Amino acid sequence: MTADVEVILMKQVASYLAMPIFLVDLAGTLIFYNEPAEALLGRRFDETGEMPLEEWGTVFVPVDAEGAVLAPHQLPLAVALAERRPAHGRFSITAGDGRRHDLAVTAFPLIGQNARELGAVALFWEDDS
Repeated sequence: MTADVEVILMKQVASYLAMPIFLVDLAGTLIFYNEPAEALLGRRFDETGEMPLEEWGTVFVPVDAEGAVLAPHQLPLAVALAERRPAHGRFSITAGDGRRHDLAVTAFPLIGQNARELGAVALFWEDDS
């Protein structure tokens, strides 16, 4: 992946935010998540590194309200990337430390200068509702 300035800036912004953030490239490869995401996921980004969608979409075991495992393409981040539109969803994950988290996730495509598609971003938080 080339180091597009918009991707570099998004990583920089994410590193300063208190909200957990995922960033994927056009292929769906996870290229960054911030410290608040590390706390929720139970794994540091330095430990996982970049991961293809098929891996990150299953490593945290996302399940719907009935406990059915969600396929990677059903996750809001994958929808935002594939359909180039914002997407929102709720699901639970089992983090790397074995803890379960109920999450709300909002994802959106990342578009650069001259309408270049660069990937997608997901913001997520614990959903107590």
